[in-house]
Amino acid sequence: MQTALPHTASWCPCKPLGRPFTAAPSARSQPHCTRRKAKASCQHTTNDTSSQSQGQHSQEPIYHIAAEVPRPSAPSANASSPVPLPYVAAAAGLALTYFALKKVFDTPSRAYKENVGDEYDSWTDDGVLEYYWGEHIHLGYYSEEERRKGYKKKDFKQAKLDFVDEMLKWSGAKNPSKVLDVGCGIGGTTRILAKSFPSAQVQGITLSKSQVKRGGELAAEQGLSNCSFQVMDALHMDFPDDTFDLVWACESGEHMPDKKKYIEEMTRVLKPGGTIVIACWCQREETPESPLSPTEKEQLQFLYDEWAHPYFISNLEFGRLMEGTGKLQSVEVEDWTQPTIDSWRHSIWVGVYDPWIVVFKGPVVWYRTVREIVTLERMHRAFDRGLMQYGMMKAVKSDTSRPKQAASEAALSK
Repeated sequence: MQTALPHTASWCPCKPLGRPFTAAPSARSQPHCTRRKAKASCQHTTNDTSSQSQGQHSQEPIYHIAAEVPRPSAPSANASSPVPLPYVAAAAGLALTYFALKKVFDTPSRAYKENVGDEYDSWTDDGVLEYYWGEHIHLGYYSEEERRKGYKKKDFKQAKLDFVDEMLKWSGAKNPSKVLDVGCGIGGTTRILAKSFPSAQVQGITLSKSQVKRGGELAAEQGLSNCSFQVMDALHMDFPDDTFDLVWACESGEHMPDKKKYIEEMTRVLKPGGTIVIACWCQREETPESPLSPTEKEQLQFLYDEWAHPYFISNLEFGRLMEGTGKLQSVEVEDWTQPTIDSWRHSIWVGVYDPWIVVFKGPVVWYRTVREIVTLERMHRAFDRGLMQYGMMKAVKSDTSRPKQAASEAALSK
């Protein structure tokens, strides 16, 4: 016996369960199971007496069935696969590390607190600065031809020796009998001056006890007996007035908290007719027409506070201070930024080429060295942008003894 399965408006056995009874999308919109081209209604039968049950879909078009089967939707063109959580965590960790390190290296660590001597003691004792810079803790000199060829082709330490030679020539000093090196470091220049003027007595002064000790050791090693070193504040020197024929100050003015007093004290101990010559890192001249911007002030403040500098002044301001003493004449000021600027990056490269002394010193020296590299690069950029300048200043002390002698002779003749 065959029994036809019922069809209702909401259910057809040839459709998936749970879907409403609708017509297949077709231009021939006809009720399902009644289209004439299908010859008859959809007839499903079962045979109660037969062991075989079957359902037929009499000539049902295949597109009807396909249209009713749900299909997975294609991924959207804008959809993106989610980033695995470990990668997100790693990226976040790197970002936090970067900003933490940036904060550390953007925060100055050695602001001026009358601690210049202590800082130079530390630099001298660990030996890294002397290893890379040699006996001279100042910038080097690179000629135009050397710069065209590439500053890295020049020996880094030789550049410093060349600077001393150029500064001495520029000073115009001739056969001084007594020389003062203000802020002498470990005495590299002091010893060169002692060799250049063997009949002269050359005195180096510094705030660092370690530098005095090291300077004396190197002088003894080199067999020099006409130079000596002592701890002394350049703003309060113990020397009598009119003592030295040549007062030499290479990169010491940066650390002076009173630039005016610095100039006046060096002028005091200089003999009439003697020469004073100064090399100093300077900031650009600030005028009402060209004031320092907030960004420039921030950059300068870092340079002050990272290497124990109270402040900088312009080379022109140094010239005005020298003229302001009323005792110095023939004041000259120059900008030596171009022949010295390559020293900043050259000093970084010598460490890259030969890092081993730092590697074996341990984590504390590693950290300090990285800080120095950051500051050296900041210095280069400041000089390159014109925010900083390398100032050279010189003058001759007026010979006041002649007017006094003439007045004395005039008084005696009466």
